[in-house]
Amino acid sequence: MNEPGIQSLMDQETLDDRIRRGETPRWVRDHWESFRDGLLGRRNGTPFPCFFGAESVANGDPLYTTVPSMSDAEALLTLRDRVLEYLEVYRAHSDRASLVTFFKPPETPLSEREYHESLWHILQTLHLHDPEPWPEEIPTDPDDPYWEFCLGGEPMFPTCRAPFYDARKSRYCPIGLEITFQPRALFERMGVTADTDAGEHAREVIQGRLEGYDGVCPHADLGDWGVEGDREWSQYMLSSDDDQAPETCPITVTREHPKPAARIP
Repeated sequence: MNEPGIQSLMDQETLDDRIRRGETPRWVRDHWESFRDGLLGRRNGTPFPCFFGAESVANGDPLYTTVPSMSDAEALLTLRDRVLEYLEVYRAHSDRASLVTFFKPPETPLSEREYHESLWHILQTLHLHDPEPWPEEIPTDPDDPYWEFCLGGEPMFPTCRAPFYDARKSRYCPIGLEITFQPRALFERMGVTADTDAGEHAREVIQGRLEGYDGVCPHADLGDWGVEGDREWSQYMLSSDDDQAPETCPITVTREHPKPAARIP
């Protein structure tokens, strides 16, 4: 961790220090400032809806990496390595150590449809090059309330911010795609899963803040893992225009797919 280069796994202090020293491209600086100001600022007099995320950034808990392309194979395989490295260290780093990934913005603006396609291309690539088998306890069918994305044997919740969220500012990033990976074990350690009183209370607070922060009702796809009728995959990148969002989950998951080595020669 904290090795040289923007594609390394960095703690928040190291990322901020490298940006202040001018050791990163401008897009990395712009991403960090947008992310930090979004989570720590207020909108419509309301703080950022996810108070766990806001507190973690205020305390310097997250880990970070940056990705120079949303489609280049080498960049995405390097991201795979960084996520696997994160999974090895996050428990010792902090109880709230999510992995925040900043992607280099495209040369020309993308439509919402293209951002959805990019997200699922990224997740499909990570899955196809996962060195660990898909966990036995997690279904492979995304149309199952207990399905969620897995990598390195860890179920996780990747959530996105992107430029097409004109109204839903809690998901808005003017720079480009951001994906925050949050292992299910992280929620379990905080005791805020859907089957706990604390988890139910957290959801009520977050959804109450969402309406004030965004100025619109919480998205209809928001729900909880394992709850009948809710689906995890559609929450990763919430739709803004239903006509541009996928109707079914665009990922193919297999348990038996031959997994390559964890590190690229």
